Amino acid sequence: MKISTIVLLLGVVLFVLPVPGTFIGGGLVLVVGALARWFGL
Repeated sequence: MKISTIVLLLGVVLFVLPVPGTFIGGGLVLVVGALARWFGL
């Protein structure tokens, strides 16, 4: 499994957790995962 796929999955999990702060953190992780996918990691 690619690193970007793992980062994207982690971002989705953080995004849907009902804990304060994870919504923004999950969104940021999703952006990082998308950039990693864009650059081929």
